Amino acid sequence: MRSRRLSLILPLALLPALIGCGRGDAPTAPPPLPPEALAAVVDDPGTAREGLARAVDTLFTDPAMVETRALLVLHDGRIVAQRYAPGYHEHTRFVSWSMAKTVTAVMIGMLVSDGRLRLDESVPIPAWQRPGDPRGEITLRQLLQMRSGLRHTEAEGPPYLTDTARMLFLDGRDNMAAYAEAQPLEAEPGTKWEYSSATTVILSDLAARSLTASTDPAERRRVVQDYLRTRLFEPLGMKSMIPEFDAAGTLIGGSLMHGTARDWARFGEFLRNRGAVKGAQLVPSAWIDFMISPSPRNPGYGAQIWLNNPQIDDGHVEWPGAPASTFSLNGHLGQFVVVSPDQGLTIVRLGKTDEGKHQPIHAGLAGIARLFPRGEER
Repeated sequence: MRSRRLSLILPLALLPALIGCGRGDAPTAPPPLPPEALAAVVDDPGTAREGLARAVDTLFTDPAMVETRALLVLHDGRIVAQRYAPGYHEHTRFVSWSMAKTVTAVMIGMLVSDGRLRLDESVPIPAWQRPGDPRGEITLRQLLQMRSGLRHTEAEGPPYLTDTARMLFLDGRDNMAAYAEAQPLEAEPGTKWEYSSATTVILSDLAARSLTASTDPAERRRVVQDYLRTRLFEPLGMKSMIPEFDAAGTLIGGSLMHGTARDWARFGEFLRNRGAVKGAQLVPSAWIDFMISPSPRNPGYGAQIWLNNPQIDDGHVEWPGAPASTFSLNGHLGQFVVVSPDQGLTIVRLGKTDEGKHQPIHAGLAGIARLFPRGEER
């Protein structure tokens, strides 16, 4: 009789433990959002508000993201999320680093449209025009697509030995174009893709040469600055923009422009709208199409802009899970403007994250993009 009673009691005694085990397998609810996370997102952002707020919050609070200083999300031209780290705000100017390359490419497109430069002719660099100099075969198209063949070391090895650092901060700093244009060929023009900030400085020099015959640094600086201001920055409402020039008056077009997060978003929207703003076509739409078409030597790169196709080095894509039509401006220390035309989306992330540690940021920004409908879903 006693053994029968125990057989009935023991299952009842174990029931709370069994229930507890079941609870352990159930998904736990996410922690409540801090007030500033939800406040950063508008009421109707075009996707689930809380999901977007959590994705944005992660960019600021996850230690792997160190450190996001500004984040904007625009959907169909409307700011749907905006957040700044303490000490930063909508009037803070952020340095572009290599995002400037895309601005330079748009300026070159305007000069081509004006008839001042030609895409498929050898570029008018005096140092390359001597008889027998093979660099005289380099075209503007090849420079834009990072396949000039010029010798260059962007970031490998000790920083003080890279061409980028030498050009920007050491022996090339007073005349960056002269430093870049003095490099010999290491490959036949057009045959090798190599990312090069020096290449974009050559483009900046070509812009100045096409606008003035003067070698006076102040005049070179004035004509390029005026051209950018009147043809691009003012029409787009990018009133905060400050481009930097070297001592020779050459725009540091591969690295150093300063602007607010909102102005970088305006530029992203301009690209998303294929070179148009408020109905005015500032650069031919065909030029934007060219910029976002793959370089023949790297499907993951266009003309001074990154594409969401497999990169030539290791096959990775910049924005995993985002539409293939996505493209981006990428800058040193984690500056990004990500544009997804298929979703009507522009995302700006500005901050300071060491090189080699950007993968979580790429995943976070791609995660934001995946929250929004695409193409036929819209």
